Amino acid sequence: MPGPRLDRLTHTLRATGHDVRQVTPGLVSTQVRQATPDAVVALNDGRGGREVIREVRAAPAGRALPLVMVTSGPGSAEVADLLRHGADDCVPDASDPVELAARIEAKLHRVPVPVEQLLLDPRTGLYSHRHFLDELEREFQRPGTGRRAGPSGVMAMVAVAEMGALEHRLGPRVRREVAERLAGVAERLGSTCDRFGWDDAGHLLMLLPGVDEETARRGLEKFAHAVASTRFVVADENVRLTPATGLVPLADCTGPAQAVEKALAAVAQSTSHRDLRPVAYAPWMRASHRRRNPFGAALRARLTALSSLVVLPLGVGLPFVVYQQAYGWDWDVGSVMYWVVVAGLLISAALIVIECLFSLDAPRRPERPAQPYPPASAIIAAYLPNEAATIVDTVESFLRLDYPNDFEVVLAYNTPHPLPIEDTLREMAARDPRLVLMPVAGSTSKAQNVNAAVTRVRGEIVGIFDADHHPAPGAFQHAWHWLSHGYDVVQGHCVVRNGDSSWVAKLVAVEFEAIYAVSHPGRTRLYGFGVFGGSNGFWRTDLLARTRMHGSMLTEDIDSTMRALGEGARFTVDRTLISRELSPTMLKPLWNQRSRWAQGWLQVSLKHLWRSLRSPQFTPRQKAGLLVLLGWREVQPWLTLQMWPILMYSVWKAGGPDKLDWTVPVCLLAMVFTLSAGIVQAAFAWRLAVPELRRRRGWFWSYALLSTFFYTHFKNMLARQACMKEALGDRRWRVTPRAAAPAAAAGERP
Repeated sequence: MPGPRLDRLTHTLRATGHDVRQVTPGLVSTQVRQATPDAVVALNDGRGGREVIREVRAAPAGRALPLVMVTSGPGSAEVADLLRHGADDCVPDASDPVELAARIEAKLHRVPVPVEQLLLDPRTGLYSHRHFLDELEREFQRPGTGRRAGPSGVMAMVAVAEMGALEHRLGPRVRREVAERLAGVAERLGSTCDRFGWDDAGHLLMLLPGVDEETARRGLEKFAHAVASTRFVVADENVRLTPATGLVPLADCTGPAQAVEKALAAVAQSTSHRDLRPVAYAPWMRASHRRRNPFGAALRARLTALSSLVVLPLGVGLPFVVYQQAYGWDWDVGSVMYWVVVAGLLISAALIVIECLFSLDAPRRPERPAQPYPPASAIIAAYLPNEAATIVDTVESFLRLDYPNDFEVVLAYNTPHPLPIEDTLREMAARDPRLVLMPVAGSTSKAQNVNAAVTRVRGEIVGIFDADHHPAPGAFQHAWHWLSHGYDVVQGHCVVRNGDSSWVAKLVAVEFEAIYAVSHPGRTRLYGFGVFGGSNGFWRTDLLARTRMHGSMLTEDIDSTMRALGEGARFTVDRTLISRELSPTMLKPLWNQRSRWAQGWLQVSLKHLWRSLRSPQFTPRQKAGLLVLLGWREVQPWLTLQMWPILMYSVWKAGGPDKLDWTVPVCLLAMVFTLSAGIVQAAFAWRLAVPELRRRRGWFWSYALLSTFFYTHFKNMLARQACMKEALGDRRWRVTPRAAAPAAAAGERP
């Protein structure tokens, strides 16, 4: 320190009646521990002043010491910096000695108290960590009520998935600000929580006394959606937050320390999914309990592999036995089921034909947007080891898009280990700032990648794409034409671009035309709602941010559709909104993909069908569509299988196959009508297909024949197997391999 400044300061302090002891920087902390002074007055000399503050505050006895910094001038930036780093007051070097003495006296008489020693943080209104634990301890000491011997209520901990990035960009003060913002949302909602605290990691701590777990879960989920749908100002920056909530019933804990430990473990699980759902603590979340049962896993895998064989005795043998036994009791159930199956065949075929007819007059896209084009974002979700061969071409196709406002491409990806392709992607991002690379640590699903990216995007609308999609040049403009006219989500038309690769790819190419050009538009017009098909879908960003994707669902796209529709969101489908993708080229990858789809649809049906039919949000017309979409699609594969036990029963009842009348007109007509429905759908798919596929007329004839005699039964078999897998708890996500499209098959046209 400069000698004259130090001598002058020492003289001033002694002249006003203070005992002064000079300490060299570097020894301040030691001096404070050995003989704690009444106050510390230090000269600020560049970074030396910060070091003195750090030394004083590092000592336990120095945390509450009055600390006055004497600055070289009246500069506000210098003063602000010192106050932020822990000084209690700042005085210019040229200040009047009387003023300096008065400021020191004021600090001595009103000693500062560290925030953690206050009951409530004066800046946030929250309990400090220490006092929150005291409140939690009091709750544990309350006598149990009724049959419960322990405390009633729930403790919740809320983290923010983006905290690391925020702190890296904006500094440690964001922890306190984020906790304050979260508590403000909870207080506005008026939840059953009446005590809020925060810890040094920025977690919001919530105590919900006298509340059962299910009530707490519902309230916390409402709170999470409110947070996700709000843009906050944190450290003067506008940000979107993803709350990750863990909860634990107090009755399952021995004390505050264990409650905090369990809530923290649940928070870690919730953070990895980023889907806004509160996670209740379970023993397997602790490292000591994460032991796999190899025997159970092997048994489940073996039963899953045999599930196709198990379906036959369940779906054929058991009904046949039931029909036989009922006939012995004079109940001819088999004959009744005969007419039920005939009716089912006719209904299935009629629904296909009706959708085809309605697809012809699907609503057209508005010619002009109702509002100017807003900033837009694209999210590409990728699993790089599986999609390294396609990702560069995909990113380049997005960067070639010409959009009339700000546009960004967020590549949200996960990989178990570094890959050379990441270097290529980083070089592309360095050349074009519109490309944002977002590795999602710990992700195991597309849903987690999308959830991580949605808080990062800056666009008012966001398009979601798989890593093999090449969108048409005007995709985002055309999507805004719908969204600006009151829609919340618009699903485009996914077109296969590698149909020449194999007979499987040809089959899928035509099937996609039947789905996206015929079925989706026809169903939307018939029932009054569309669905999001997982890729080439465009959302209002605010809706996606509060809906998120649930990684536990194998078809997270359909699940998000149902939850958004339940909130009143409007979905539409546009078959002219084209994006070209790759199809599986072999039967095994197709089996794995469609098996996951079948089980995912089953999960959605089990979760949403009943609550949707009871919801006042849906009109009778929409409920009829949901009954077909979620209910009939699960019944129909099992109903068609009943043809075999009914035939066996009829032969048994007649006394042998030679005594059975094989020319029953109704059955023959129903079968002919059912078979013709597939041909009708293939014809409509050809009529409404994109031009490059419409020229492949032979593909559509092949699809009609394969669909009639093979592919429909293939998909029905997968649907029945999905029921067995879901019952066994086998919900593994089998990734579909991707490969670059061959040059001959890459003939894309705008």
